[in-house]
Amino acid sequence: MINRTFQLLLVGCLVTGTLWAANDPFIGKWKVNPSKSKLNDEMKVEAAGVNRYAITFAPGFVDTIVADGSDQPALSGTTLSITVKGPNNWEVVRKVKGRTLLTGYWKLSEDGKTLSDDFTEYEPDGSKTNIPYVYERTAGSSGFTGTWDSESEKVKPGIALQIEAYEGDGLSFHDSNGEMNRKMKFDGKDYPDLDPHAAPGSAFSGRRVNERSLEITDKRKGEMTGTRKIELSPDLRTLTIGVRLVGQTRPNSIFVFDRE
Repeated sequence: MINRTFQLLLVGCLVTGTLWAANDPFIGKWKVNPSKSKLNDEMKVEAAGVNRYAITFAPGFVDTIVADGSDQPALSGTTLSITVKGPNNWEVVRKVKGRTLLTGYWKLSEDGKTLSDDFTEYEPDGSKTNIPYVYERTAGSSGFTGTWDSESEKVKPGIALQIEAYEGDGLSFHDSNGEMNRKMKFDGKDYPDLDPHAAPGSAFSGRRVNERSLEITDKRKGEMTGTRKIELSPDLRTLTIGVRLVGQTRPNSIFVFDRE
């Protein structure tokens, strides 16, 4: 009797999972709506000694650098240098194997409330992308030390997201921007991030909050680094993804997608 009951429960679960997959409202093709989306970039600059600074670019990603203009060991096999050009001007350069990856020319406003970063990223083929960031001070009182937030970067048009069923009640995500490629079940278990560009020890887990809401937790070496909340509109025509990083007060990014 116990075995029969167990088998009936198992069959019921399998049928429910199959029906959920077939009718899952998240499944489909989605295209980003840039006008409704936004990106927030937050960085923290802290004093770490005489003319020495710890710069947090994202949770767990911290470079500690002496501002003397020299190339110093930094994150992911790169080097970073800070050259003080004046009391309110820094030149920040990141390289890999001697090749310049990015440059940033930082300038503080006279009242110390905003930080302008003339940011340029250099590709291996010689092409470059320039983004003039303007950061707003959200912590700290003077100088470059403090917490800075910017919404200067805009979401690029044309980003497509494909969501498909995965192993019953799971989902697979693939976006053309490469920022959210996932295959997972929403059972609270950790799934390793198989992206070759992911940081070592990266993983994620997820849960279904309700029929129109998912939550994905990103981790690195067992520590939570951020969450992604994925929500459908009542008419199931709009999908919103909000990313919040640990230690940050504002959503890192909000992507709004329309169903194709």
